[in-house]
This record gives sequence, structure tokens and C-alpha cells, in this order.
Amino acid sequence: MTAMTRVLVAGVGNIFLGDDAFGVEVARRLSGRAWPDGVRVVDFGTRGLDLSFALESCDAAILVDATARGGPPGTLYVIEPLVDAPPFDDGSAHGMTLDRVLARLPASQPPRRIRLVGCEPSPVDAEDDEAMELSAAVSGSIDEAVRIVEGLVGELLAEPRADA
Repeated sequence: MTAMTRVLVAGVGNIFLGDDAFGVEVARRLSGRAWPDGVRVVDFGTRGLDLSFALESCDAAILVDATARGGPPGTLYVIEPLVDAPPFDDGSAHGMTLDRVLARLPASQPPRRIRLVGCEPSPVDAEDDEAMELSAAVSGSIDEAVRIVEGLVGELLAEPRADA
């Protein structure tokens, strides 16, 4: 019997910071879909510590977040993030950014595959740094991001498990 692949789809972001809510919105849309056994969609919001523990119990993960890389607002990226950075631990759960979450993964057993589906945020207006909605460019990228995540889930489920 082949062991089931456990895939975590994790929406990350702050709903009170405009385009930073991209991952949360994608997770919201994905959560209403039927998924094969072993696939779990979770809106982690700003709960980085919870995400770090959830990553320890999956075989593969798709993280969805706003990702500034210098492209036009709304540009989507699929990135294979590095997880071998030295961990930073200030003793608190505050400030658990995605890079710190990934650095916290145990070297002996991180998920075998991690993908980041990122969206280029719009520049933040200095006078309105607490926008309560996505910009038009980022909002317009949500449907395509959902399709990308669905495709990645299919690819990850099709890969044979190393321990199977």
C-alpha cells in the first residue's frame, strides 16, 4: 500500500494591510472546493508559529502570499523557496514572517517540496498603509492564482513519496 501524500495549502497575510491579504483571499476561495484526501487548505493569516508547526506534518506545501519582487502589481510568481537559512529566534511568536517560518523547519524532516505562489503587491500609499481591501491589480490575479494552486496540488500529488 502506498502512503498518502499530505499537501498543505497555506494562505498567509494580514487582512488589514491591503494587498498583504492576497494569500488569505486565495485560501478563502480554495477552501470551498472539494479536494482529494490528504489535501488541506488553511488560512493562517498572520499566525506564523501555527504555520511552522503545520509544515512539520506535511509532505508538501504550497504557500500563498504577497511577494514583492519588483514586477508590475498583480504579477504572479511560483517560487521554490530556500529552507536552509539559519533560524532567527527572538523568543517570541511575534514577527514570524514567512522566511523565519521556513528557517525554523527541522533540517532532518522539512516537507519534501515547498512552493510559494506569490503576487506582486501594489505600492502602498504612504497616507493609507492600512487599506482594508486588495488593489484592483492584485484582486484581478486571484482567479489565476487559484488555477495555479490547483495545478500545483495535482503535480505534488502525482509525485511519488520518498518513503513509499
